[in-house]
Amino acid sequence: MIGPSEVLIGFLLMLGLMAIGIHVAVAIFGVAALGTLMFLGTPVLFSFGDKLWSTLNSFLLTAIPLFILLGELLLRSGVTERMYSALSVWLNRLPGSLLHTNIGASTVFAAMSGSSVATAATVGTVALPALNERGYSERLALGTLAAGATLGILIPPSINMIIYGAITNTSIGKLFIAGILPGLMLAGGFMLAIMAYSLLRPGVAGQGEPPVSLRERLASLVDLLPPAGVFAIVIGSIYSGWATPTEAAALGVVAALGLAALNRKLSLTMLHECFLSMARTTAMILLIIIAAFFMNYVVGILGVPAALTQWVMELGLTPLGLILALVLFYLVLGCFLETLSMMIATVPIVVPMVVSFGFDPVWFGIFLVVMMEISLITPPIGMNLYVVQGVRGRGSISDVMIGSLPFFAIMLAFVFAIIAWPGLVMWLPNAMG
Repeated sequence: MIGPSEVLIGFLLMLGLMAIGIHVAVAIFGVAALGTLMFLGTPVLFSFGDKLWSTLNSFLLTAIPLFILLGELLLRSGVTERMYSALSVWLNRLPGSLLHTNIGASTVFAAMSGSSVATAATVGTVALPALNERGYSERLALGTLAAGATLGILIPPSINMIIYGAITNTSIGKLFIAGILPGLMLAGGFMLAIMAYSLLRPGVAGQGEPPVSLRERLASLVDLLPPAGVFAIVIGSIYSGWATPTEAAALGVVAALGLAALNRKLSLTMLHECFLSMARTTAMILLIIIAAFFMNYVVGILGVPAALTQWVMELGLTPLGLILALVLFYLVLGCFLETLSMMIATVPIVVPMVVSFGFDPVWFGIFLVVMMEISLITPPIGMNLYVVQGVRGRGSISDVMIGSLPFFAIMLAFVFAIIAWPGLVMWLPNAMG
């Protein structure tokens, strides 16, 4: 067993390697390999091949490329544009009009793709021209796109939840169901903030939207059925017991292919683009996962979780004190690491410690995902800030950062809410059994 000082040195070394531009997977594996050579010897290092095979030979991890492919197919099949138009028809009477549509569209697309970056890029591409044309407050509009897209890793299906569940051996189904209520509550909180701000300063909503007849509203429901159907197929098949998360992802892909064919978007060129993007993203994620599993293996042998738990107990921290310290820890870490790196670098060490303090791993998974959401709009690394600015294509990124601040505050308040009332997360999975 090694002490906290060696763990801290190793962790800081890993962060330093990432900070100078070393690939996340290389930094994680390099530190794990160095620790192995120093404390365990070469035989353990040579076992990496077996660990590589056992990690990749996983039916559960097959869900990752399938969910990525699902998002790519929906992106290129025209579903998102039609969904945005339909939501704008139903939300145009609320103070803030299209700003609510940004949140609604992000919520729905998040429930289909499981990716925050894909949500930000897709909804931003559809929304920004209409928002600029109608004279909406640009900063607030950019903020709604950056913040709304964070819901992509909280509302199921979520690739980040799959990775967390695989590393910690936590039920993916329970994580998915636990993310639904917090995701909807955050979306509702964003919309309430938009309504309040629009009532206080009506000019932020530009020219407003023309009234829409009931007949037009009802007709627009047709464009909301496809995304609702995909969500029902994926989540419904899991909780009805008909399919595992991986099989549900495959069903979602089949449904997305059907939608692309109905919209006359299905072609060899379109499929080539989808598969190429899926392969690139999957390769990046799995490379990091392999390194993380080896790190998990090494720290387990070295007794790092037990050493840290003992050290924290000696500090006299209460469970509440520990979780508040982790809030600060992840807020700082989110300024320097992107979400997947932050999660994979810390989960093998942090999760055993918080579980030993009595926290449910499902609850902590949702807590961690919300902290990752916050990091997506935290300067200077916040990925969604740069994606939305990239879609915008002009001006300064400071506009996106300033526009995201109110939503940053809402998410941080929500973190304290789920700490005070864990039932906000656990009620639904407990009710589902």
